[in-house]
Amino acid sequence: MSDASSRQRLDTPRVSRGLAPRLDIEAVGRFSERIARFLGTGRYLAIQTILVIVWVLLNLGAFAWQWDPYPFILLNLAFSTQAAYAAPLILLAQNRQENRDRVALEEDRRRAEQTKADTEFLARELAALRLAVGEVATRDYLRRELEEIRELIQELHSRDRAETGGASKRDAGERKSKKSG
Repeated sequence: MSDASSRQRLDTPRVSRGLAPRLDIEAVGRFSERIARFLGTGRYLAIQTILVIVWVLLNLGAFAWQWDPYPFILLNLAFSTQAAYAAPLILLAQNRQENRDRVALEEDRRRAEQTKADTEFLARELAALRLAVGEVATRDYLRRELEEIRELIQELHSRDRAETGGASKRDAGERKSKKSG
């Protein structure tokens, strides 16, 4: 039974009743990707630069508000904390991108294999058609054959005329000799 159908049934207890927080891994991944994308923008660098300049100016100029004197230890601590969180978030985003790239690469490979198989099939079909067309009478072949037949018929007609013309003269000569005789 699927998870959705088991949750809907009242006679089936839930698998886990713990009080531990449930994290949606995909939501965390999407959030880390958004942060990683933001950390890599010029907008983030401009905001961070402005904050550092304001921090330094307030701590150098406003003597009453000096919460972080000159070595700026608190600012360094903030940068260290930021780097400690940013690095794993960036790595998580890179891993997710790597997984997407791997899936896309596998899909591209599958498509390439299918395209190759289709191309090979079409090449075999084309070769079979070429062989079949080689055995089929083409238009030029038929024209040539018909032309040869026409020439043979004309030759036979000319022979027949020559023979009938000679035979008719002989017949006419024989008829004259029979009449006179």
